[in-house]
This record gives sequence, structure tokens and C-alpha cells, in this order.
Amino acid sequence: MTAPAPMEALLVEHLPDEPGWQYEPKWDGFRCIAVRVGAHVEMWSKSGKPLGRYFPEVVAMLGRLAGDRVALDGELVIEVDEGLSFDALQMRLHPAESRVRKLAAETPATLLVFDLLELNGEDLKDRPLQQRRSALERFMAQQDEPALLLSPATTIRGAALDWLGRSGGALDGVIGKRLTDSYRSGERAMIKVKQHRTADCVVGGFRTGKASADMASLLLGLYDETGKLNHVGFCSSFSAADKRAWTPELQALIEPPGFTGAKPGGPSRWNRGQESEWLPLRPAIVVEVLYDQVTSDRFRHGTRLLRRRPDKAPEQCGMDQLRHPLTPSELKQLLGR
Repeated sequence: MTAPAPMEALLVEHLPDEPGWQYEPKWDGFRCIAVRVGAHVEMWSKSGKPLGRYFPEVVAMLGRLAGDRVALDGELVIEVDEGLSFDALQMRLHPAESRVRKLAAETPATLLVFDLLELNGEDLKDRPLQQRRSALERFMAQQDEPALLLSPATTIRGAALDWLGRSGGALDGVIGKRLTDSYRSGERAMIKVKQHRTADCVVGGFRTGKASADMASLLLGLYDETGKLNHVGFCSSFSAADKRAWTPELQALIEPPGFTGAKPGGPSRWNRGQESEWLPLRPAIVVEVLYDQVTSDRFRHGTRLLRRRPDKAPEQCGMDQLRHPLTPSELKQLLGR
């Protein structure tokens, strides 16, 4: 089977304030196109890479579904005691089959389904979303698999704004789709809105460029309840002129240890396991940054500098600024469980 290209979303600032739209939570998981033909099941990521070997329990579940042929669009998530865990998903991408099967038993994944592309040989992609959603709801009503859940949808903008306000943990924002649109594979035919938040962070270190002694990125830290400064992310959205302007001030503050808790370097999703040198700073500079997502008390992506905060003491910059999870009870309410 060939991996179908998923319909994608264009990032916009606001949800449309007009009728004719369906809104869905944008889950913080792995996008997954799943196809079952008879007893054969294939799963692909958004980039077209096979996912089945990493989620054998989901493959087995899909093989038990009613119907001879079905194609679903959804999101793979893993629920732990604290809610949904993106880290648990990443741990599945392991080369050892024994490790994958152990994790599949310990932290099984769930497929949250939001679109039905084909059913029993009938291609539904050319049908409008409103019809596809009705067909999906009927299909899901026939299933009895706890690991297969129907992702919520609403045409009420106020409900979507409520989801957006709770995003930043298990939710990555809100998706908007026109009710009259077909499924346009490979096109940015949906919209997505993300909730960006700000945090006041201590500059605990910096990295220089490969061919220059100028600052390349600021390393950001927050204090935990024990008073330790933990590395939580970075900011690198600077022009060449700004990097040159920052460098003398940073050089004057170089002083170990910089971060006294979690430190930069070592394996991470940022450096792909490569150790990267950094220079520690005396905690004296506070900056306000814009971020979108937090995983394991660290910014998932790079942040954007908004302003410096000379009015704020470094000790006032705490980890509590990052606590925006979707609680287990909120998750159950959202999924109607």
C-alpha cells in the first residue's frame, strides 16, 4: 500500500467568526493515517514513514475493527497518570522490537480518530466534511475498542475557544475545517490556531556560532522549588547585528556553574544526541519569551524574545510558569468518558 498524503493545516492567528466551520482539538501526539485491507494493517506518519512496528498494539486493534476495508485519519496519543505524554510517544521510536513491545504493554497507545477517508471500498475523500463526519460517527458507534476513540468536534466557536484556552499541554491548539470541504490530500486546506504563552526566564548561559565568537543562542532557565536553576530551553531568533550587540555583555557575565539543576547538553530532541558546548553565566539577565508547547518541563521548540525584564529579579522566575497541562479529569470530560 502507498501512504496517503494527509490534509494539512495553515497556521492563522484567530478562529473564524462566521458559520460553516467545524472545530476540533489539535492533539499533541503523532499524526497517523491508518489503513486496513482485510487482515492487513498499515500506519503512516504525516511525513509518510511507517508507524506500525512502533505501535503493535494499535495494529492489532485496527485488525479487529468491523468492516473489510477502512482508512482513518487521526492522532496517536499515550495516556499516563498525569494526562497525555508526548515523551512516552517518542520513547516508542526505538530500534529494538523487544523494547517496543515492552512499552506497548506498559503504556499502550490510543488512536483518536477525526476523519474517515474510505469505508468498505467506498472512497469518501470527495465528500464534504459534514458527510464524512456523520459517516465516521456511525462507524465509530459500531466499534468496541477502548483504544479507538472519536475525537470531539463542534461547530460552536465558543467551545473551540475554550479548548484553545486549555491548550499547551495535551492540546496543541484548535483545528478549523469548512463543513463543505472535501478531504484535500497534501494541501493546507485546514486552519490551526495555537495558544502562545509567555514566560520570564533567566539567561543561564549561551552558545556561540560555529565560525564566530558572537552569541548564537541564549540558554534559558527557571528556578524550581528547591532553588535550583534548571535549563528549560533556548532562544535563537536574533539578527546578526543583535548577536554582536549581545556578546560583550554576555562575555562579562561568564561564570560557572550557570545552571545548578538540569543542564544543557547531552542527548535531547534539540541536539540529536550530540554534546554541544555552552558558556555558563552569572544569573543576572531576565528576558520574557514567547513559547507554544512544554514537554517534561522544557520548551518543546525554540522561543521568541519579546523583551528584557530589568524590573524583575532572577529569583522571581519560577518553573510554575510552565504548568499548563490538561488534567486527567479535563481530558476525560473532553473525550466524553
